Amino acid sequence: MPSYNKVILMGNLTRDPELRYTPSGQAVADFRIAINRRSRTPEGERRDSTTFVDVTAWGRQAELINEYFSKGSSILLDGRLSLDEWTGDDGQRRSKLRVVLEAFQFVTPRGQTRAAAPPPGEPAPPPGEPAPPAAPPRGEAAPPPQRQAPPQAEEAEPFDDVPF
Repeated sequence: MPSYNKVILMGNLTRDPELRYTPSGQAVADFRIAINRRSRTPEGERRDSTTFVDVTAWGRQAELINEYFSKGSSILLDGRLSLDEWTGDDGQRRSKLRVVLEAFQFVTPRGQTRAAAPPPGEPAPPPGEPAPPAAPPRGEAAPPPQRQAPPQAEEAEPFDDVPF
């Protein structure tokens, strides 16, 4: 019988990744992400819930996760479910699902924290340019945009008629 084991998640790291190496030198990074869900009750009341998922990355991906991600960083990942089973100190059999990372993508632009990232669908400002001001709270009008004059060249560039 065919089977399929694939998980795609997007969330924020709840703590810095923990990097370690196996005796054979293989890198392993463990981290946890929080996935938020917002819904409404039948009475119209807003309800927020959070799901926490443990993730394990291996090899070069583990080293990259450790180097570029920290608590609060957003990540889009896909992987597979893995069931850990063990016997606790009290003799009880225990089990836990975790995600084994297969691929990931950066969600927050490089050099920006999660709080300073532009809203989804808006491009990040080019390096060296200031970030646009934050959007006003809901219900408040946004101030009119300020226009900047184009930079003036000290000398006019010669006209280039080359078609390529």
